[in-house]
Amino acid sequence: MQNNAAIISIGNELLNGHTVNTNSNWLCGRLLTVSIPVIYNCDIGDDIEEIKNAIEYASAKADIILITGGLGPTDDDLTRNGIAEFLNVELEYHPEIEEKIKKFFAARNYLMPEKNKVQAYLPAGTIEIENNLGTAPGIFYKSGKKIIAAMPGVPFEMKQMFDGIILPKLKEISDGDFLVVRKIRCIGAGESTIAEMLGDLMNRDRNPLINCTVDYGIITLHIVAKAKDKKTAETMAQKDVDKLRGILGNLIYGFDEQTLAEVVGQKLLGGKKTLALAESCTGGLIAKMITDVAGSSRYFTYGWVTYSNEAKISELGVEKSLIEQFGAVSGEVSQAMAAGARKKAGSDYAIAVTGIAGPDGGSLSRTFCTGQDTKDSHFNKDISKESLRQDDMLQKVRDEKKPVGLVYISIADEKGVDTEQFLFGHRNRDFIRLRTCQNALNLLRLKLGD
Repeated sequence: MQNNAAIISIGNELLNGHTVNTNSNWLCGRLLTVSIPVIYNCDIGDDIEEIKNAIEYASAKADIILITGGLGPTDDDLTRNGIAEFLNVELEYHPEIEEKIKKFFAARNYLMPEKNKVQAYLPAGTIEIENNLGTAPGIFYKSGKKIIAAMPGVPFEMKQMFDGIILPKLKEISDGDFLVVRKIRCIGAGESTIAEMLGDLMNRDRNPLINCTVDYGIITLHIVAKAKDKKTAETMAQKDVDKLRGILGNLIYGFDEQTLAEVVGQKLLGGKKTLALAESCTGGLIAKMITDVAGSSRYFTYGWVTYSNEAKISELGVEKSLIEQFGAVSGEVSQAMAAGARKKAGSDYAIAVTGIAGPDGGSLSRTFCTGQDTKDSHFNKDISKESLRQDDMLQKVRDEKKPVGLVYISIADEKGVDTEQFLFGHRNRDFIRLRTCQNALNLLRLKLGD
């Protein structure tokens, strides 16, 4: 019978929005390397009874329980107490652990605070998992097939402890089945649309199992194949990858851990093409995504953040009359930005984006996507106050028709400029900006072809 795992993450900070739990995601991936799937995952606060109850619930579902957090020296670090309550044992003092903690502080020319002594206590019947990077020892318990392993919440301490000590123990008890996970990354259709396209392939009793996750418009299909040997599992997974490629076509942009920026970069590099960017509402976020990829200097040439109307005119050569007639958030201005960026950079391709990321619509609060209010623009400083007021009124009438989430994306190449309009809805600012970046990169990917 296959071993299953549960992950319990402890800490009030995980529940109040102050800390993102990256530990559980990392542990899920590492467990799959030894063919141990996670069937239960929860975040709980710093409370002894809650910790005990969570362990009891997880123990009824899984053989392996991994716990992170709550092993520090403060009054709200209660994981050791919760484990003791679950095991119905007392905490026992280990002088050798206290000595290690003292040496840890001494190596940094500090005396150990008295509060750290609590970290030398472990539930009776458990053993220490050494922590070479901090003062909080882990806790390990094994009874028959049941394993409980508690680790610090600090990610680099937890990862070192898991890979160095816990993972080798789990390899010894792995049942021999192999799990192979392949990922297919999609953009351009919603989760329900893709599910309809796949039909019976997403049945829950199927092997390989196909799971679906969504992250800001990126649909990731996880193909989980299980077999008695690795080669068979890999073959099963690859067959499903081939099936999905035939069904989803251009909706697939990459595989496994590939990002859109990586895929676009590979296509540019393979075709010996170059790229320039002209960003307004995204504020340089597309450039960041592109340059996050090592080697991007071989194809990325120039980037402009033309946030104000003046910048669009002076840096990209956008005609003032276009902005006056159509507004900074318009297909006409987006097209002119892309053409201007490509010409000025001398690049093969250029992406331009302009839009309204919010929180307000149009130019009524003009400090977000479309640039500064006309009366604040230096290039209009010689215009009378009366004409400025008239310009503002005209701009207001135009832009009241432009809602938050309206974005124009243009791609320029030697054949001209293609422009598309997107309506991302009245979402939050980060959502609109990220979706703009994703769609801009995807439009370039599709233009670059296979």
